[in-house]
Amino acid sequence: MKRALKSCLEAMKNAENYQAWADAAKEYDRLSGNDEWKEDDASAHYDYKMIRLRYNELRTAREREDVNQLVFYINEGLHGNLGRIANTALYDHCFFGTKHLVTEYLQEVCDCLEWICNTEFTNFSFVQKLEFFERTASAFGQTGLMLSGGAALGLFHLGVLKAMYDEDLLPSVVSGSSAGSIMAAVLGTHTDDELDEIFDPEYLYVEAFRTVGWRGTLKGQGVLDPAQLELCLERNVKDLTFEEAFNRTGRRINIPVSPSDPHQESRLLNAMTSPHVLVRKASLASCAIPYVYPPVMLWAKNIDGEKCPFIPSRQWVDGSIKNDLPAQRLARLYGVNHTIVSQTNPHIVPFISRKRREKNMMGYLVDMVVSNTRYNVSQALELLTDRISSQQLALLLDKAHSVVNQSYVGDINIVPPRNPGNVLKIIANAKPSDVAEYIRVGEEATYPKLELIRNSTVISNTIQSCLDKLKVEEERELKEYSLNHASA
Repeated sequence: MKRALKSCLEAMKNAENYQAWADAAKEYDRLSGNDEWKEDDASAHYDYKMIRLRYNELRTAREREDVNQLVFYINEGLHGNLGRIANTALYDHCFFGTKHLVTEYLQEVCDCLEWICNTEFTNFSFVQKLEFFERTASAFGQTGLMLSGGAALGLFHLGVLKAMYDEDLLPSVVSGSSAGSIMAAVLGTHTDDELDEIFDPEYLYVEAFRTVGWRGTLKGQGVLDPAQLELCLERNVKDLTFEEAFNRTGRRINIPVSPSDPHQESRLLNAMTSPHVLVRKASLASCAIPYVYPPVMLWAKNIDGEKCPFIPSRQWVDGSIKNDLPAQRLARLYGVNHTIVSQTNPHIVPFISRKRREKNMMGYLVDMVVSNTRYNVSQALELLTDRISSQQLALLLDKAHSVVNQSYVGDINIVPPRNPGNVLKIIANAKPSDVAEYIRVGEEATYPKLELIRNSTVISNTIQSCLDKLKVEEERELKEYSLNHASA
């Protein structure tokens, strides 16, 4: 038995794709007895009695074809974490998946939603149906993917994106800061038909770093050549505005940038807040680490489609300094209430747990000490920033305050293995073999999270799919009405 389990672990470690990983993980769960745990509804990690009750109510209403009762049940209790079914601890016991009751409940909800969408009713009109799905989509929310900074280590994001794309699990809302902004920009300017190319280790031009020396710092510019970074962006990111990128791909990409002067708030650039800003320039600004790259002026297209400076009086720097993971802004703009984070920042990764466990008393005490220390450092930096007369020093303290004060994790966190040697790769240009390794490591880190991601997004994806279908039908009916009215 031990040899068979070890063989499964080896197969998971050496899996060339997710299907191979999943097959090995399922076999491990079968041999180890984890499948028995999945079949038993009971667990302290969620309210299994409530979920069983809701499952029975929904299934009974659908089998009776009682649409009004079904809509009532969904309006009454549809929630992404109902009974704590989104608790990540439910995915720690097994290598693949979780309780069968959880997946059965999620599937039943989706079956109910699709049945309502695809069925014509005499007592539930098309208008009522459309209003129901619009209200449900707004109330339920959706998932956003956030890609952190990390310089060259940000190539890890490629593996994360590939693993999610291969399983059709990429959210439509994606943000990226610093190195993550390049990955988001590449993703957001390429259509689905073109995405296979970007996951080819030899396709992307990744020579982003060229040293100019300390003379650049003395001139107030930086130690790395921004022209080389801009060339990297020109080779990989299509020359589009945020609005053009959205119209081309349907992906809602977001890039945070920070003002180069203190006491100014960061901005989240996207097709809603800054539709005419050029994506390449936004990513260049988000990568402009102070004293490493010089601040950047954003560019946009004017009403005639000509390129021109955007807010010429202001320059911008690294988005990860002020807002590495802009969860609150994504919530306001798109109703994002569930986040997946791919985190590669070298000063953050060592402190993120690879596996969620129930905390003991010592764990809570450590959290309390860390929280208090963080608060005190934050207050001290804020006080110093307000009292320093030197603008450069005030800017530096303001950025340090932002780094200390923000959160670097989401609901689901994907991080690379701890490797002290990664520090030496931060500003190293990667060869195709290095890119292939980053992709491999990113995929391996994502595979164990995919069933959690699938279960966490299946309802919101189903709601959106139904709503899109109904919108198309509404548009068709309006056209038919217009044509009939015109001919009459």
